[in-house]
Amino acid sequence: MTVNQSVNAPKKKRKVEFYWILIGLFLAIAGGLYIYHLATGQTPDRVAFSLGSGFEVYWYGICIVGGIALGAYVVSRLADERGTAVFTKEVRFNIRKQPLSILDLPEELSQTLTKHKITTMGELLFVWGYNPKNTGLNKAGIQIVQEKLYDQPKVKESWIMDAPWRIWNPDHVWNGLIWVLIFAVIGARLYHVLTPSPSMAAFGIESPMDYFRNPYQLINVRNGGLGIYGGILGGLLGLFIYARRAKIPMLPWADLAVVGLALGQVFGRWGNFFNQELYGAPTDLPWAVTIAPNFRLPAFAEFEQFHPAFLYESLWSLLAFLVLYFLVKRYSSKLLDGEVMALYLIFYAIGRTLLELVRLDSRMVDFGFMQLNMAIATFVSLIIAVGMAAWIIIRRWRRHNAVS
Repeated sequence: MTVNQSVNAPKKKRKVEFYWILIGLFLAIAGGLYIYHLATGQTPDRVAFSLGSGFEVYWYGICIVGGIALGAYVVSRLADERGTAVFTKEVRFNIRKQPLSILDLPEELSQTLTKHKITTMGELLFVWGYNPKNTGLNKAGIQIVQEKLYDQPKVKESWIMDAPWRIWNPDHVWNGLIWVLIFAVIGARLYHVLTPSPSMAAFGIESPMDYFRNPYQLINVRNGGLGIYGGILGGLLGLFIYARRAKIPMLPWADLAVVGLALGQVFGRWGNFFNQELYGAPTDLPWAVTIAPNFRLPAFAEFEQFHPAFLYESLWSLLAFLVLYFLVKRYSSKLLDGEVMALYLIFYAIGRTLLELVRLDSRMVDFGFMQLNMAIATFVSLIIAVGMAAWIIIRRWRRHNAVS
């Protein structure tokens, strides 16, 4: 772990984060590929490369994994910024700038800390507060340093045992990601199983019960079948479980997580471009995507060009990412915990409702006793948008009444 050098000094001029370079590079490449597609009608092959023995790596998977990784990286950097802010507010500058020599540590321990770029009290307390193991010391060394810290009159016990900035340790992003992903995939699959799209009829799936009559199909994701709303709900459950285990607040972390989620969707949707899927109704607009005959839905086999629904969702997700990122960076102190998460859900729900106007292969609402001329995704989106808006308003109203 690299120690944030800003813990030793007052404010420094901010540098451009590396992830902005990666985002810009991706957008430039994606834009170039799409312009090439518009000019030629050709779509790059779905297979990125082959590892031999029939094992092929698809661009779809690369886009998904790349989006998740970059989104998680952005969240980890935002978390580190929050941790640094809490630390610099809690620990005065005159303590942070003191050299480690005041601890009178054994030479071996001093060398180990120096090797891990820890040379001041500020750097030591900052890393220690996240996790003492990140100092590079063994168990015995940690015990010695802990005793030395206790002997310092200006060092609070809470900084040693449970630092206020511990909850923003960026390691929580990578440790919690596995929990979030596992439950997200399960949730996404369950959502699809309960609301299979009409095109699944080609695989013998016309209703949820068809999955249970053939249990193998429950786990056969090669034919498609992951619903975003189920994935979001499952991911929140995974985050809740991890937050309880790690003893960190869930809602503030959910606020950061949705920033990464929105960015991940920007990347992930381009996997649909390579797979020639998630396209909308036929159109002759200049930016229409050309779909090869073998990837067209049977009812639209005579058409060549369609609305690039994947592109619309990617651009909408990019707008959501920029808005949420700005709110987290500039107005987090004015927002209640969980409000950024709620705003993301509202943002996505609005985008999905608009997208359903051009999407094909959407399952319609059917309650058995009543059918609605509305896609299930639209119905769910409206419930989520109204529910989250009401949640924000009620909490704000209660806060206002409590203050007044």
